[in-house]
Order: sequence, then structure tokens, then C-alpha cells
Amino acid sequence: MIIKFCGIRRPEDIEAVNETRPDLAGFIIVKDRRRYISPEKVCELRQKLNHSIKVVGVFIDEDIEVVAKLLHDGIIDIAQLHGNESEDYIRELKSRTGAQIIKAVGIRSSEDVERAERSPADLVIVDSPGGGTGNTFDWELLKKIKRPYILAGGINAENIEEAVEMLHPYGVDVSSGIETDGYKDKEKMKAFMALVKKGR
Repeated sequence: MIIKFCGIRRPEDIEAVNETRPDLAGFIIVKDRRRYISPEKVCELRQKLNHSIKVVGVFIDEDIEVVAKLLHDGIIDIAQLHGNESEDYIRELKSRTGAQIIKAVGIRSSEDVERAERSPADLVIVDSPGGGTGNTFDWELLKKIKRPYILAGGINAENIEEAVEMLHPYGVDVSSGIETDGYKDKEKMKAFMALVKKGR
């Protein structure tokens, strides 16, 4: 099972990520979001990141040229799309860059699950509507999903074991669940990783 820690933005976050070793580190490249980080800062921080950890750039309805350039320039390894990006947008981005593309889908109903299954993205993240809220959604909706997915939406140390046991996701994505007062907390990151390893 792959682990993604999202919302990385400070040098001390990088230190904690290097120590806890998730598979993916997510950087929110969306200007109006609280965890926003500029591409220049991502470039600076990735120099300090352990090379085994892939860098994911998170975008909402960004111009395809911007995302493609960040992938081509090696500032990010993977693009995660959190907006209303069309299937054509995803296909074109994949075709232009050859990079792995993740599409996030907010889950309210079985129709959303079907949308996640149809996505041409390499991977889908199933999330609470809106994303980044710290709220969970009805996991029962995922029981019939046929493709591998990354589970997000209010994941934390209190519910990760239940989530893994009930759903057996391909991966989990956590942000607010490893924070204290809006900032990444190394002790929470370590506790989360210990629980995930126990449940693998």
C-alpha cells in the first residue's frame, strides 16, 4: 500500500518526511489554498527530499501548459488534478509528458464512484467533496469500485486501521490527519506510519 503525505510546505516538513518515508510527498500548487507553495519553493525543497520519495504537484483547473512545464522541468514527478479537468485534458497531459497523472474525485454518490472508475488517469484518489477538509465520506460507496484507488478524506491515526481493514485501498493520502494547529506534526506522521505498517 502506498502512502502520500500531502500539504508539505516547510523545510521542517521535509525533515519529517525524510524520517518517516512515505512513498509520495504532495505540494499544493494552488494559490488560494492555505497550504499553497510556489513552484520555486517546491524546487528548493525537493533538493532536500530523499530521492526515493516522489514529488506530487496538486492542481485545481490549472492551465495544461503550466502543469506540463513543471513535469518536463523535473520540479514535480506526478501531477494530481483536483478540479474539473476533463478526460481530454488528462489524456493530453499524459500524452505530452509521459508522466503519471492522478485524478481526485469527490465522492457523494455511486455516480461519483462510476466517474472515478472511468477516469483515464493512471490513478484516482477518492476524497470527500471539496478535498482538504479533514472530513470523511461514506466508505460504503467504495465497496463496489473495481479499480485500484488511493483513499483520502479525513484519514488519521484514529481511523486508518479501520479504513485499511474495510477497504484494502491501493494507497492512502493524508494531510490534516498529520497536523497540529495547521502544520505538519512529525510525531503524528510517525504514529500514522507505524499504524499503516502494522495493517499492511
